[in-house]
Amino acid sequence: MFVQMNHMRVLVGTIAIGLMEAAYQKALAYAKERLQGRASGTRSSGEAADPIIGHADVRRMLLTQKANIEGARALALWTSQLSDVQRLHPDPAKRNETAELLGLLTPLVKALSSDLAVEGTLLAMQVFGGHGYIRENGVEQHLRDVRIVGLYEGTNGVQAMDLLGRKVLADQGRQMGVFLDMAGAFAETCRPREAMREFTEPLTKLVTDIRQLTGELVATSAQDPNAAGAAAVPYLRLVGHLALAWTWARMAEVAFRNAGSSDPIYASKIATARFYFQRLLPQTAALCGEIQAGSAALMEPAIDLF
Repeated sequence: MFVQMNHMRVLVGTIAIGLMEAAYQKALAYAKERLQGRASGTRSSGEAADPIIGHADVRRMLLTQKANIEGARALALWTSQLSDVQRLHPDPAKRNETAELLGLLTPLVKALSSDLAVEGTLLAMQVFGGHGYIRENGVEQHLRDVRIVGLYEGTNGVQAMDLLGRKVLADQGRQMGVFLDMAGAFAETCRPREAMREFTEPLTKLVTDIRQLTGELVATSAQDPNAAGAAAVPYLRLVGHLALAWTWARMAEVAFRNAGSSDPIYASKIATARFYFQRLLPQTAALCGEIQAGSAALMEPAIDLF
């Protein structure tokens, strides 16, 4: 039963990515044709208004969707490949090692992808403005469809508890340490390359921060029965950022190796990776602060929730 459930968790995460992509495509097409205001900030009486895709805030919304979609898709594909390795690799030790890594990543693919999909579809709706709330453009249907994915096969809060409680705390952070070692080793390998440093340095710092934070959670949870529950959801998002950052760094590394290609995908990957690292990865600082705050404010008996 659990084999089937874990398989379905990866599948519903993939469904979320597809819905997020569909909403993004609609928003991108609309932003290219919708004329409104002057993107440059200056107005010439002889010219029409600019397409809204030229406005910085519209670009922020579209690039956030693009970075999360492409990062989550690559993460889901890698996780699916691990599923094949753990089943088909001829070495039993390699199968066991891969099975543990797959178990760690499964709640990420399910919960992270579906949370990002809700956020991304809301951004797509925002690009449309009031038009996004009507049936004609289809984005509101995508939002309704994707909203339930966070409830399928265990709510995302349950997925977060599975990650932190059953996958991290249960083995004192050993398997998480293996994952951190993999990301850290990649960053260390690429560090001598000047072009990669804008990606490897933040990735290395995040690996260090999560390693320290995980150790603190292991110690705190032994004393505080509410520590894991209080930290689970922000911890999953934090580890999700690590997975996406590592994934984007790997894509950037491939793109740099193909810098001489005429295919525009490589320049696009580098630019999107740069957006992710500069504009989205800084969210990890707030997540670390939230986790380190502990459970006291949540469980304060003076707060009347009854």
